[in-house]
Amino acid sequence: MPKKPLLIGLLGLLVASVAYLARSDDFAADAPGGPGAVGAADTMSEHAAESWDDADWAIFHERARWALDHGVDTLPLGEAVAAIGRTFVGTPYVPHTLEAEGPEHLVVDFRGLDCVTFVETALTMARFVREPGAAGLLERPARAEARYDTLLTRLRYRGGHLEGYPSRLHYFTDWIADGVRKGLLRDATRELGGVRDTEPVDFMTTHADAYRQLADSPDHVAAIRSAEERLSAAGRWYVPQDRIDQAAPDIHDGDVIAATSTVPGLDVAHTGLAIWIDGTLHLMHAPLVGDSVQISEESLARRIRRISGQDGIIVARPVEPAR
Repeated sequence: MPKKPLLIGLLGLLVASVAYLARSDDFAADAPGGPGAVGAADTMSEHAAESWDDADWAIFHERARWALDHGVDTLPLGEAVAAIGRTFVGTPYVPHTLEAEGPEHLVVDFRGLDCVTFVETALTMARFVREPGAAGLLERPARAEARYDTLLTRLRYRGGHLEGYPSRLHYFTDWIADGVRKGLLRDATRELGGVRDTEPVDFMTTHADAYRQLADSPDHVAAIRSAEERLSAAGRWYVPQDRIDQAAPDIHDGDVIAATSTVPGLDVAHTGLAIWIDGTLHLMHAPLVGDSVQISEESLARRIRRISGQDGIIVARPVEPAR
């Protein structure tokens, strides 16, 4: 567990973050986002069009320096992920943050997050601050930002290579599986009492007209269909909602939680991070309802049972980098 000075410093940073957000008026939320999300995924928000600039990098440097000053870099990776995730509580939910105009490119946005980019941001920042020499890199801002870009690209794109729209890991089970292959994650679902799901994954290609990049490119459709076929053939493990309480004691702070979907053809409906508070497992996430990054008031198990479109969880554990 983080030490008391870390928690005190975190409280101060959260107060400052809330004050900053209270002055911001360029945020909006209008529909669920994330890989394979129901609805058109090419709606670009006004905020997204203005993002990825010095204001975002200022937040990066602020959070990274805070993490180093408060020893986050010395914590186990999962605890570091959770500690950094907490600093984004209150950050506005912004849908479709990755659906920028033009060719596929790396999007870096710290001022508005959806459920997937929140997870990616916490993971990538935790890996950055725990790298040897992170403090020195922050003295050379351009190099620090370039290193963050490299780490984020490795996480977000298949094999760690940005090679057009199909290379982005749109389905979250694909994101997890690729993270396992890259040594970034371990899928802990089966050992937590998971059962196998063999339902086909095909939402994106059966709703291609909802995606600008698919509607305009038969080649992209073919590439996404190939990924869907691989995911469908492999199946996936998930912990059903009635087993989450039993599995909870073995879920750790900072574990990636993917809420499985009941929508035909869609693997995951929502994502977040596991966090323990007063002996109860909660979800730290960026939900549409509430319009900002938050920690669920109810337990993770109760939340999944309450939402009809979700029926269980997949749990991916961040893997400590080789030293």
